Amino acid sequence: MPESGVSRAQQIRTTDTTETPAAPHGGAPLPGRATPAARRTGLLVTLVLGGLTALPPLSMDMYLPALPAVTDSLHAPASTVQLTLTACLTGMALGQIVVGPMSDRWGRRRPLLLGMAVYVLATAICVFAPSAGLLIAFRLIQGLAGAAGIVISRAVVRDMYDGVAMARFFSTLMLISGVAPVIAPVIGGQVLRLTDWRGIFAVLTAVGVLLTLVVWKWLGETLPPAERHTGGIGDALRTMRGLLADRVFTGYMIAGSLAFAALFAYVSASPFVIQEIYGASPQTFSLLFGINSIGLIIVGQINGKLLVGRVSLDKALTCGLVVIVAAAVSLLLMTSGVFGDIGLVPVAAGLFVLMSAMGLAMPNTNAQALMRTKHAAGSASALLGTSQFLIGAIASPLVGIAGEATAVPMAVVQLVCAAGALACFLGMCRPWEVSPRS
Repeated sequence: MPESGVSRAQQIRTTDTTETPAAPHGGAPLPGRATPAARRTGLLVTLVLGGLTALPPLSMDMYLPALPAVTDSLHAPASTVQLTLTACLTGMALGQIVVGPMSDRWGRRRPLLLGMAVYVLATAICVFAPSAGLLIAFRLIQGLAGAAGIVISRAVVRDMYDGVAMARFFSTLMLISGVAPVIAPVIGGQVLRLTDWRGIFAVLTAVGVLLTLVVWKWLGETLPPAERHTGGIGDALRTMRGLLADRVFTGYMIAGSLAFAALFAYVSASPFVIQEIYGASPQTFSLLFGINSIGLIIVGQINGKLLVGRVSLDKALTCGLVVIVAAAVSLLLMTSGVFGDIGLVPVAAGLFVLMSAMGLAMPNTNAQALMRTKHAAGSASALLGTSQFLIGAIASPLVGIAGEATAVPMAVVQLVCAAGALACFLGMCRPWEVSPRS
């Protein structure tokens, strides 16, 4: 497939905090500051990658205010309807493990376009799902296809950047993709005013079509043929085995995945906790969810703009994980009745702190892990994403194990995951050991 949009020669690769633009037609790097055209190119790529990373939270979070309505519409128990989230997460996990190596072999562009096309088709079919079982099945396919955007966007960042600049770019992506969870529940709540939950999938279908066209038009190939892997499945498996044999890479991968599971325990349980237990409306839930997402965005930008380059990534990551553990402890104490009937506000405050601290944990685990995998970015990104979504999929149904009348399971899952993330990071990554990669 011919390349269009931003060519490889127009991409920026940097190993420090200074971005040096490439020559427009593949010549020597241009000296001094980037030209306006080069800056526009960088902004365009950032927006496209941001859209790709925003698609998963759009797919998940627009749907959250509708979970109770889906339960009533399809006459299914809450635990079954929560499996529609688990199915989507599982699909995103399995899809990444396939698409990542594909992108290392055939480039980033073709697997991405194929995945986006299937995502659009599966999402459109969800609009007409007559039962919970069929909705779960098509949410699985939606996740499998949507995985292409997640894994390939990270691989493209690794193609373009290195070192501190990569950490900063991940924080920038968090700003863009963080807008999605802010507006997604609000959009979902407003769509429910006009139509039922099926209308949410219709909106997601339109978003998928638009993003597919944007990718086709403006995202060029970032992995030249000379740098692609030519082996088959066996070679891909050997590459992944070698990555997993790296103790530090695996430590960052598991720590980031457990932190993500703590986040998704909130995502999965909060519609029922806030609306059913504390009596909030779908619009109030959407507002609180948006506020929490804004906290994550702000902390992510503090990480990228102020901390990166001044504080080591491991120190920032340690701070984030410690705060997440502390927030999870406080939530467990509040939801278990230790302080009596405290109402929604203190619980919402604890969730805000937990979500905000993810702005230190998620970009830094991804950046530190990918710094160790220059020549297998697609496979490394696949392992990172697969681990995150599989552990998140396991955590999702556990939050409802005691029914809809208590939030204690959510807090327990969050605390176990957060404590496990901190222990894994300290035990496997050993941040006190100086490493040239950190």
